[in-house]
Amino acid sequence: MTLGTHDVEAVTLDLSAKGVRAVRILYSDLHGIARGKDIPVRHFAGMCEEGVTFCATVMGTDLRHTPVVGGDEGYVDFAIQPDLATLRVSPWQPEVAWCMGEAWTLDGLDHWPVCPRALLERTVAAYAERGLSPIVAPELEFFLAERDAAAPGGLRRYVDELSRVYTVGAVSDPRDIVLKMLLWCDELGLEAFAANHEFMNSQYEINLKHSCALDAADRAFLLKAAVKEIAVREGLLATFMGRPFADQGGSGFHLHLSLADADGRNSFADDGGPDGLSPLAAQFIAGVIDHAPGLQALLGPTINSYKRILPDSLAPTHANWGHDNRTAFCRVPRERGGRSRVEVRTGDGSACAHLITAAILLAGLDGIERGLEPPEPVVGDAYRADDAHAGTKLPGTLDAALDALEADTALVEALGAPLVSTFLAMKRFEASRFAEEVGELDVETVTDWEIQEYAAHL
Repeated sequence: MTLGTHDVEAVTLDLSAKGVRAVRILYSDLHGIARGKDIPVRHFAGMCEEGVTFCATVMGTDLRHTPVVGGDEGYVDFAIQPDLATLRVSPWQPEVAWCMGEAWTLDGLDHWPVCPRALLERTVAAYAERGLSPIVAPELEFFLAERDAAAPGGLRRYVDELSRVYTVGAVSDPRDIVLKMLLWCDELGLEAFAANHEFMNSQYEINLKHSCALDAADRAFLLKAAVKEIAVREGLLATFMGRPFADQGGSGFHLHLSLADADGRNSFADDGGPDGLSPLAAQFIAGVIDHAPGLQALLGPTINSYKRILPDSLAPTHANWGHDNRTAFCRVPRERGGRSRVEVRTGDGSACAHLITAAILLAGLDGIERGLEPPEPVVGDAYRADDAHAGTKLPGTLDAALDALEADTALVEALGAPLVSTFLAMKRFEASRFAEEVGELDVETVTDWEIQEYAAHL
């Protein structure tokens, strides 16, 4: 891939005129962590021509800095090519502009096979071949804490009072940190339109508007990076890990998805269909449910994730769907017409935005192509439904979820074998370290191992 020299030079001149002195090129690894480099503006155009090189093993490196995959190839490089359409100036550091990039081979002939953003682009292209455009709205929750050696796990919650859900202002944000996050993220171009304290102590949510899938995943990825950076600047730690505190529930990464046709109409809507939904919507839901066990490895990619997937946690435990039912894996809100959509609810905040968006869309596409029919919707409390109505039980551990992903050959083929094999190797190594250092999984506790492994990174 090459960028037009004229385009890059014009962008560079514009950035310099705005007082920008450096461009921060960011890309997502398989953990969803923002990796990158800062480049002085005057060097930006030159580096865009060949891409910015990194050791490709970063895509197979675990959170303890172990290069699990890549050594057998000699720790080769890939090149990150910036997407100039994603350039945006940081409102809290206006001399720096942020820019998304994605991984390519050094010869520029193809994407690096283990690149979650490139995977999502391919997925969107597969829908485009069918005259469809995926529309996605990300919904992310996170905790804010201060480092405190005397506190359990070394983290003390920023605000630690019960029943602050849906509150705003000083009672739930005494230092206006979440308000700063909301305003700065919106000024960063992330379409952040609302923020509030969530259900758990010191848990918050910043809502992002819906858009086409790639843009939505980019903005979710950048939201996580921005929230974590702003928190550090305020002397706090922001974590999107699934469940950082044993006495609290977890943080979700819910995705609302729909499909637009070539004229921009919502293809999930059908006034004459059952419950106002189209056959396409039913097939999409059926595909997601069919692949749910394998998807769970990506939606819940850590040991800690499975301490969130519990009854009465509002994190579904079975592969099912229901109308406006938050105990279901796929929730279909009652809104219809242009607002018809499906919400997938088991993802936790530690998941990689580009990877889970692509995976869910690929599962839905498989349902469409095979003409699958979903089961009957669950009614009421899905946690207490009998086995015949609750659906397939989701994997209860990371190991079980990884096995389910590997066994789902259709999903593996759609995601790409190199990407999946890298993910599986890295995550199985993580699971083996936990087993060696901690032992059996106890869903009632959050260990120091998990806090050290995940809290600061995810």
